[in-house]
Amino acid sequence: TGAYLSSEGNAFTTRTANQIVQENFNPGESNRPSGPLFGVQFSQLACSDLINGANIAPKASPLGLSADPGGLPLYKNGTPVGGIGVISDGVYGLDLVISDLDRSGVKSNDEGIALAGTFGFAAPTDREANRITVDGKTFRFTDVVSSNLQSDPAAAASFASINGTVGNLANAGVAANATVFFNAAGGLVEGTAWGQAASTVPANRFSGIVPANTAAAFAGRSTFKARDAFVLTDAANNNIYPPVAGTNLTRAEVLQIMASALDVANSARAQIRRPVNSQARVTISIVDTNGAILGVVRTRDAPMFGTDVSLQKARTAVLFSSTDAGTALGTTANAALNAAASTLVVDTLKTRVETIRNFLGTGPTDTNVLSGAIAFADRSGGNLARPFFPDGLTTASEGPLSNPFAQWSPFATGLQLELVFEELAEALLGAGPNASCGAISTLGARVGNGIQIFPGSVPIYRGGTLVGGIGVSGDGIDQDDMISFLGLHNAGVILGTGIGNAPTGIRADTITVSGVNLRYIQCPQAPFLNSSQQNVCQGK
Repeated sequence: TGAYLSSEGNAFTTRTANQIVQENFNPGESNRPSGPLFGVQFSQLACSDLINGANIAPKASPLGLSADPGGLPLYKNGTPVGGIGVISDGVYGLDLVISDLDRSGVKSNDEGIALAGTFGFAAPTDREANRITVDGKTFRFTDVVSSNLQSDPAAAASFASINGTVGNLANAGVAANATVFFNAAGGLVEGTAWGQAASTVPANRFSGIVPANTAAAFAGRSTFKARDAFVLTDAANNNIYPPVAGTNLTRAEVLQIMASALDVANSARAQIRRPVNSQARVTISIVDTNGAILGVVRTRDAPMFGTDVSLQKARTAVLFSSTDAGTALGTTANAALNAAASTLVVDTLKTRVETIRNFLGTGPTDTNVLSGAIAFADRSGGNLARPFFPDGLTTASEGPLSNPFAQWSPFATGLQLELVFEELAEALLGAGPNASCGAISTLGARVGNGIQIFPGSVPIYRGGTLVGGIGVSGDGIDQDDMISFLGLHNAGVILGTGIGNAPTGIRADTITVSGVNLRYIQCPQAPFLNSSQQNVCQGK
């Protein structure tokens, strides 16, 4: 998590993650909206078709992103090169009270040991999370500092003197068959420099993340090169996800949407990046109406976690905006784990559909809901996935996609977990990853890496017909919203083929529940680096 959430512009830890995934931001503050990355913990999953497909760069984080303090990024000369994670207290949890400092006792052990491990590889001080603010709140980096350590990391003995043999972990207690999480066992291996197509663990699951112009030729390479874009490549340096045509989108349309989104990103001011007034760094994913990937592209130094998340976001917007969303969710079945678990999933998802329809419509059988009549952005679905509706109002009941607060936790959010728990459980039990997290009957690859419930995506329409989705993830959720929404709008103006955002009359923000409107997108104030323009999404 420390590696995935960090970049050359920000250094985040699992303590930072802890702060931004709970039901209130900050945790423990009453009547405050949920964390800005609420739900991100259900990404980078072992069952993700993006992560576990052949020739893919990001590796699985077995339980998703962690919110348990004890994970820190590693840097060399200001460049992120990895992360270190420690658990020593036997508790995989989170910090529910961030108003104090955990600098003594069991709670600080994980973070203290990890901090010692960063000696010589620490994040630049100016990029630490505690230098970055969101909504007037400062992020947390660590509670433990070097002066709290009981020994000096600079005086540590050599690894060989502790373990006996450099590179061999057997004496350190690593089992020879420790392959549950799909990593090599029994030895230390070298890492690889960022941007190189090289990896050894495992040999068939890797790619480089390289400048578009250095990849093998593909349609759109010059368009991406002009925008300083990066692509995922395989061992032969081929772009794995170049712009391609979908069922209802041409390759030229996909390319223009990606190019226009890159233009917005390259002009936008980042929220979570140092120094202030840096441009936003993001990953952009485009999908078809069946969830198939039509293209993935990144800006320079986009946070790694956004690779998987941007695709989750695009697929989520499409699924909930589809004409058959209610049918697909309500009739799913999966016997992969066992009959009892399968029954639980079917019953839960059928009940979810009825609950959503009752919440947004006239009753549990209202087929106008989840039937394509409403266009959902990820911000819209996120409103419905909080343990309180309206978001953060602790006297309110839960949204229809969430568990009741008494049964809710960052590890059991509701529908988000229900869609992936069987495949995730299989992977963690050692059976290996399934083809996708959404491999349950009619859903299949439509949500093959799970759904996401924080902002940054919109469905793509041609007139009033859903034709795909765009998801963006990177340096700020309002920025993600703007890049997806405005990038799509600008592409539609350029193309003149009817491609664009959903008609205003069917967007989720036209729906009122108990006097509260759902949200569709939210664009930041004064968002551009070289312009004072305001309200850039208004009227579009």
